[in-house]
Amino acid sequence: MKGMTVIVKKISQLMVPSIFLLGLYVVVHGHLTPGGGFAGGVLLVGCFVLQILAYGSDEVRNDLKKWRASLSESIGIVLFLFIALLGLFQGGVFFYNTIARAHPGSALDLFSAGLIPLSNLAIGIEVAAALFAIFLTLAVFRMEKHT
Repeated sequence: MKGMTVIVKKISQLMVPSIFLLGLYVVVHGHLTPGGGFAGGVLLVGCFVLQILAYGSDEVRNDLKKWRASLSESIGIVLFLFIALLGLFQGGVFFYNTIARAHPGSALDLFSAGLIPLSNLAIGIEVAAALFAIFLTLAVFRMEKHT
């Protein structure tokens, strides 16, 4: 697939860093504001999809591999499961928020949300990788259908 016009490419160059930072912000601040891992992951994958749509899949094909998206998705799922099991081993309850209650009155009080930001990060990685793998699969299916 060929890329789009110069205008679309230039606008995507300007927009992608802002969208990426917004996605990171939504993931990191998901425990304080509306959003979190899912919404932030969708924003993050939007950056990569926008780049592929603007520049075309031929130029991006060499850099992006489906196995990287699948590996990232697996890492996100395993990280989320590890965080949930950490609560089971530390507090006796699945997904027990151990960091928030670890040492009252210490420097760890800064992490008042405990494991929730880490969970949002794991969910953001998993959602972004899963949606990107879906997009790549559909793009490959479309290219095979038209060739």
